[in-house]
Amino acid sequence: MKYTRLTKQQLEELQPEFINFLATQSITGSEWQEIKEEKPTVAEQELDVFSDLIWEGVLNKVRYLENISAKQMHLFDCAEKEMKLISVKVMNPDIDLTTKVGFDWFKKNWQSDFVEYLTASKAYGVDKNVDKFGLIHQGAVITKGDLYRWFENVIG
Repeated sequence: MKYTRLTKQQLEELQPEFINFLATQSITGSEWQEIKEEKPTVAEQELDVFSDLIWEGVLNKVRYLENISAKQMHLFDCAEKEMKLISVKVMNPDIDLTTKVGFDWFKKNWQSDFVEYLTASKAYGVDKNVDKFGLIHQGAVITKGDLYRWFENVIG
């Protein structure tokens, strides 16, 4: 398995897609029930293949990722040839960027001495989708990139 298996809730939400996936393999609903009961290992493998297909489709479309913690923001632009990073570090001990109050403080004080910026870029490894998935696995979320582009214009 290349990524991780979708959760039970995700699989339930993707039930029509899973039915189509089984149909492409000429597996009917009754055959799927039989596989689950009599060949659980095969059923697990089918779920893994389906999960990887879904992840691959999602990751192919990912352009921006954000990982925001109490004191730092890591904003990623997953461009075609490389991944670009804008890192923001808040050194005010009273501020938590994950709260509305903290983020509001940041919006007013983004140019203060309490805020540091770093930019970097890195070539992808063997598989750029695996690199993107690694960031998601570490807590990054997929975004439209508004925050990244704003910083790119301001500090770029």
